[in-house]
Amino acid sequence: MKLFFGLGNSGTKYQNTRHNIGQAIIKKYVETRDRASLQNKSKLNCQLCEINHHIFAISTEYMNNSGPSVQKVANFYKIEPKDIYLIHDDLDLEIGDWKLQFDRGPAGHNGVISIIENLGTQTFWRIRIGINHPTDLTPVEDYVLKPFLPEEKVIITDTIDKIVGITIPDLIGNPNPGP
Repeated sequence: MKLFFGLGNSGTKYQNTRHNIGQAIIKKYVETRDRASLQNKSKLNCQLCEINHHIFAISTEYMNNSGPSVQKVANFYKIEPKDIYLIHDDLDLEIGDWKLQFDRGPAGHNGVISIIENLGTQTFWRIRIGINHPTDLTPVEDYVLKPFLPEEKVIITDTIDKIVGITIPDLIGNPNPGP
């Protein structure tokens, strides 16, 4: 069993922002599966769906407090950190670029910091989705809460489709992707 956890902020206000790209990927994956939907699990502080013995979840907390939710889901389903795939935005990658990495530091990402602190380890997988740095003087904390520009949305939609249609199915089918 694997846990795919999409980071983002809870609430419609943040739904289409750069910071919520992880949640967007989880939601899209679940939407593409027959008879699947995210269900509220208040005791786990998340919404989740089990598909083919794998868990797909998003936090109902703010991103920077996602750690307790990831830990609760992992503990409840007895999922080891090596079987967790955290999906999140990354300022250090260009729009649409993405990387699958294992056992990496948080690189200043507060949501990832929260998860590392709560799991007590960084030995989990990360699917880092590029959102780029702001090209103007917009503070980063404001930039990540803005929606993608129309030309960026085209690129991000393609990236989401590839991760949902190819990458996640490949990871589910591969029992040991190896670091």
